[in-house]
Amino acid sequence: MRKLTFGMNVSLDGYTAAPGDDIGWSVPSDELFQWWSDRVAATDLALYGRKLWETMSSHWPTADQQPKVTPAEIEFAHRWQAMPKVVFSSAARPVDWNTRLVTSDAVTEISRLKAEDGGPMDIGGATLAAAAMRAGLIDEYVLATAPVLVGGGTPFFTALDNWVNLTLVETRTFPGGVVLTRYETKR
Repeated sequence: MRKLTFGMNVSLDGYTAAPGDDIGWSVPSDELFQWWSDRVAATDLALYGRKLWETMSSHWPTADQQPKVTPAEIEFAHRWQAMPKVVFSSAARPVDWNTRLVTSDAVTEISRLKAEDGGPMDIGGATLAAAAMRAGLIDEYVLATAPVLVGGGTPFFTALDNWVNLTLVETRTFPGGVVLTRYETKR
């Protein structure tokens, strides 16, 4: 069975985006950016909700060709372009860059993908991750917590019907006071 991880930058008060989908507070240090890039390189399949897909696909397919692009951004762009991706959206939209679109029930498809042979999967996008969280499909949570309070917006965690017990497996501090924590779900 494949491992499914939900990881994102998060504010200290628990949001992945401030009101108005503002993520300007979450710009990572070079070291944290490299950590996320290495994570993309180790991911066998990325699962995206529509909003996060639109954000990522509007930038990374051509990021390596932009003026003043850094070597780290080029590396990330190439890794992101090569990584197989699945986008979950109820509306049919064209997708590209090694991606397929799923318009059917996300929980059913994620369960099927988890049962397949293969390497680790990452899930991104608060709405999609919330559905997987409620269904008990997430095996690991990664929070890169920034020292900022945004006061509202898109929460990292969703309301749950039951407790989810976790085991802390890693903590790490990055420049700017960002604290990365990784937790595995106790099964």
